Amino acid sequence: MILTVTPNPSVDRTVFLDRTVLGSVNRADHAQSEPSGKGVNVAIALHSQGRVVEAVVPVGGHVGAQLASMLEASGLPTSIVPISGELRSNISLTEPSGRVTKINEAGPRLSESECDALIDAITRRVPAATVVVTAGSLGAGTPVDLHARIARACGDLPVVLDSSGEPLRAGITAQPALIKPNVHELAELVGGELHTVGDVIDAAQQIRATGVGAVLASLGADGAVLVDADGALQAVADIDRVASTVGAGDALLAGFLCSDGDRIDRLVSAVRWGSAAVQTAGTLFDPDDFTGSVAAGAADPRRPLHDDELGPATRVRQPSTNN
Repeated sequence: MILTVTPNPSVDRTVFLDRTVLGSVNRADHAQSEPSGKGVNVAIALHSQGRVVEAVVPVGGHVGAQLASMLEASGLPTSIVPISGELRSNISLTEPSGRVTKINEAGPRLSESECDALIDAITRRVPAATVVVTAGSLGAGTPVDLHARIARACGDLPVVLDSSGEPLRAGITAQPALIKPNVHELAELVGGELHTVGDVIDAAQQIRATGVGAVLASLGADGAVLVDADGALQAVADIDRVASTVGAGDALLAGFLCSDGDRIDRLVSAVRWGSAAVQTAGTLFDPDDFTGSVAAGAADPRRPLHDDELGPATRVRQPSTNN
C-alpha cells in the first residue's frame, strides 16, 4: 500500500475563462470543484489506476466537510484526522491557452496536539505501507518541521517528500528516500540559479550529499531529471496541446510511484502521467489519454534550460507550417 499524507489539503475550484482581465468582471464558461492538495492528488491518481493507496488528511470546518464528502464519493480510502481550523479553498483561473492564474489560501494552523494526532494516524498505518508520501505546503503557523517529523515517524519505511520553501528545507533533514522539487524549488533549496541540466544535476547531488536518497526534478519544457546513486537520467515528452498545468507535478510523482519497472521505466511513466495531466483541464486525468511521446536517456549536462510556464515534463510541439 502507498500511504499519502497531506497536512494542508484543500477544495480546489477551477474556473474556465476565455481570458482573465484583472480589475474587471470576468465571466466563466464553466467551473468545477475537486478535492486537492499534493498528497490527495497523488492518491486519487494512483487509486484511479487500481493501485492500493490510502490518504491521510486533517479535516475541519465547512470546507473540510466538503472535502471529506468528495473523498468518500471518489472511493479513495481515507483516514481523517479532525482539527479545529477551517480547511482552505483555492481558486484556479484557466484560459484556453493553458495559462493558469492560481490563488491559494494559506490554510489552517495545526496545533502541536493536532500534529501529534496526524502522526499517530500515520504510524498506525505504517505496518501495512510500502512507501509514505508526505506532500504539500503547511498552513500558516503549523510547525515548519512537520514533514520531517512525519518522515522520522515512519522508521525504515521509504518516505517521499514533495514540498517547497522552509518545509522542504526542514524535511530533507530527515533524509527521505526521494524528493520531488520543480526547478524553482530546487534552485531555492541550494541557494543558486539553475541555467543548465548540469546545474540541476549538481544541485541534486548537493542535496543527496545530505542523505537524501534521490531527487526527481520537474523542469517544465525540459522534462524531468532523476538523480540517484546510479547517475542522472532525463525524460522529455512532446505533446500537441496544453489545457492546464494544475496538479501536473503531482501526476508526475504518481506516475513514478505507479511503475514497477526499472529507473528508466519509472521516469518515463512519471513524464507520461505528468504530460497527460497537462493535456487535461482540472486535476483529474487518465494517463491512457496521453497523445504524445516520451524520450528518455542519460541526462546531457550541457543542455540549457528553457524559461517557460508549461509545467513539468512537457514540451509542446509547434504546429506544422505545411498545408
